[in-house]
Amino acid sequence: MHKIHNDHKKGPETTGLVLHQAALYNVFGRLIGLGVDGPNSRMVVEMAGIKPGDKVLDVGCGTGDLTLTARTRAGASGSADGIDASPEMIGLAQKKAQRSGSDAVFELGLIEKLPYPDTTFDVVISRLMIHHLPGDLKRQGFKEIYRVLKPGGHVFITDFKPPTNHLLAHIIRHRMMHTNVGSIPTLLTEVGFVDVRSGPTRSRFLAFASRKKPAV
Repeated sequence: MHKIHNDHKKGPETTGLVLHQAALYNVFGRLIGLGVDGPNSRMVVEMAGIKPGDKVLDVGCGTGDLTLTARTRAGASGSADGIDASPEMIGLAQKKAQRSGSDAVFELGLIEKLPYPDTTFDVVISRLMIHHLPGDLKRQGFKEIYRVLKPGGHVFITDFKPPTNHLLAHIIRHRMMHTNVGSIPTLLTEVGFVDVRSGPTRSRFLAFASRKKPAV
């Protein structure tokens, strides 16, 4: 397996937005429940249907909180890998794994060029990352997710749902970039996924989209 190492500060080149303020992001995440085993992280792994024995990939893992929560859920016979384009994020995620004694694996990587063989994972998850990608990168990223999933495996994505308040929509538009969470199921269908599931989550800010790779 080809691995992308995080021994350079800039990280791999991508046209998607890359976040670098890992420490600030980490504090903010804990405050709003995105931390390791925080309520939002537990919600995502539960809704994603991660079970003991699953091999899980977290795309755009940030500082690793969701990946580490998924690793616990996957149990002794499972595994969890997290990739991110930001060296700062990956460095902090690796420190968290070391401190907690987790064998979750974190490394630099891009959604549009996943460093894994075909049919490696049972579940691919992603939280609050897809909105950083322009449309062409979304499509390429979803093709890569399809490739690394095992037949019958599935992807579970959570991202911002567009606010109904017009003023709030204007304020956060730059953060939401190219996203419309409602368009994600269509993009997933275009690359071959089946069995759409989408809708709200228990979070007032997040919606989800999930689809399965055909078993045959």
